[in-house]
Amino acid sequence: MSKVQAPELKKYMDKLLFVNLQGHRKVSGYLRGFDIFLNLVLDEAREEGTADKVECGTVVIRGNSVTSMELLAAR
Repeated sequence: MSKVQAPELKKYMDKLLFVNLQGHRKVSGYLRGFDIFLNLVLDEAREEGTADKVECGTVVIRGNSVTSMELLAAR
């Protein structure tokens, strides 16, 4: 039986991430937590739209909907 390992995201804690999701949705926010399934907790999150950005506050994103992540800036 293989052991499940947590993703290597500790170095991104408290940093601003841009997350691409399935369904062509995009969210940015500060990474506050994660688990072995790549579920993410983002603070000060905003959904990035074509014309405007919607403030969301703190959000939990299911790991199976994440297609890619990009580091935007350190705080």
